[in-house]
Amino acid sequence: MSRPELQNPPEIFYNDDEARKYTRNSRIMEIQSELSERALELLALPEDDVPRLLLDIGCGSGLSGETLSENGHQWIGLDISQSMLDVALENEVRGDLLLGDMGQGLGLRSGVIDGAISISAVQWLCNADKSSHNPRLRLKAFFGSLYRCLARGARAAFQLYPENLDQRELIVSSAMRAGFSGGIVVDFPNSSKKRKEYLVLTCGPPSINTSVPEGKGEDGESSFDEDSSGDEENQTVSISDRHRPRKKQRITKKGKGREWILKKKEQMRRKGNIVPPDTKYTARKRKSRF
Repeated sequence: MSRPELQNPPEIFYNDDEARKYTRNSRIMEIQSELSERALELLALPEDDVPRLLLDIGCGSGLSGETLSENGHQWIGLDISQSMLDVALENEVRGDLLLGDMGQGLGLRSGVIDGAISISAVQWLCNADKSSHNPRLRLKAFFGSLYRCLARGARAAFQLYPENLDQRELIVSSAMRAGFSGGIVVDFPNSSKKRKEYLVLTCGPPSINTSVPEGKGEDGESSFDEDSSGDEENQTVSISDRHRPRKKQRITKKGKGREWILKKKEQMRRKGNIVPPDTKYTARKRKSRF
């Protein structure tokens, strides 16, 4: 079958008929629940029984949100499909729902979200559904707004289906440029059917606490080894953290001397501006303190 994102834009593909499948197809509901549980696990939230405010990006009919509610958390769901959100309203999900395009930014207040999950949604941003769509700019807007609304040290876990390596690299590099640290976690890497990829991001600079968790092996066990380095034994593909040096402004040693200042003052006088007269103190560098 052709990939959904190659057939139609999401707001058209997920019409009323497609949206109903998410409430009638038990297999879809089971898979969605399993993926949501895994994404929630990768958030590594503190086990202190304190409800967190989480964001479900591409929430659809609210199946992932129900998983969040069952675990005692509050959540906000964002989706571009009105049909999907209508089904969520009919099911009386316990989260707040927003109709919007994640490629235009999230529009949430800074630092209010404790974590974010997304199931099979982020790869849609890699397709230009309109002449005005630029995948790189849309990913930049999405990850930039996500970084701003997440609390410092919060995590985001996105299950995705990149079409190829270039698409995966585009998504990951866009997240790194926005300021995130993290990488790709691969569950069941040797299985063609069970293999799943998660992009796990941490809001903030790299540290010991932002190490990428391990993927699940064939035995279904998962561990969070802080020393994981992205080798094939732990099924984790670690993407390099963000260590970009800040651009330094060019500073000329010569600076702006007396001749330059006198020239500028003369130009201002020709324009009719009131300029202080030239004296022996003009362009003289002041001492650090009097």
